[in-house]
Amino acid sequence: MPQQIEPDEDFARVPDGFERLWTPHRMAYIEADKPDHDDDGACPFCVAQAKTDEEALIVHRGRTCFVILNLFPYNPGHLLICPNRHIPSYLDLTDEETIEFTALTKQATRALTTASAPHGFNLGMNQGQVAGAGVAAHLHQHVVPRWEGDSNFLPIVAQTKALPVLLDDTRKRLADAWPQG
Repeated sequence: MPQQIEPDEDFARVPDGFERLWTPHRMAYIEADKPDHDDDGACPFCVAQAKTDEEALIVHRGRTCFVILNLFPYNPGHLLICPNRHIPSYLDLTDEETIEFTALTKQATRALTTASAPHGFNLGMNQGQVAGAGVAAHLHQHVVPRWEGDSNFLPIVAQTKALPVLLDDTRKRLADAWPQG
C-alpha cells in the first residue's frame, strides 16, 4: 500500500517564510556517544602541543594558548583557539588565559582576512557535548571564515564537504599571514 502524505493545510502552523529540510539521518549522530579524545584515549589538543607545528597543523603558539586548524573544517581556514591547559569551560580560564584567548581570536580573524579575504566569520564555542562540542573536555573556540555562496546542499545530499585547499597549504598560508607583534 503506498504511503499516504497528509496535506500541509491539515497542520496548524503560522507561515514564517522558512523552508524546512528534514534530516532524520542526523539523529544517529546526535544520539551517539561522543568521545572527548581520540581513539587511543588522548586529547587531540593536548597531543598536538607535543608535535611540530607542521605535524599538528598549529598556526600559532602563544604563551598560554595556541591556534590550530580544525581537522574537520566547515570551510578552508577553519581555526580553533585552544588554551594550553586541558580545561573544559570558558569559566576555567585564568585572567591571563582569557586575555590571550581573546587576542588570538582577533589575530586569527586578521590572518584569515589577509590570507583569504573572507566576506564574514562565524565565531563561537560549544560548551559541553549537549551543545555540540566534539571535544568537550578541552575548551576551544571556532573561527570559521565565510564567503558569500559558500553553502550548498552537497553536505546534506552527498554527505560530502568540498574543500578547495589542503590543510598543510592552509596552515602555511595562515602562519605566513599571522600578525606580528
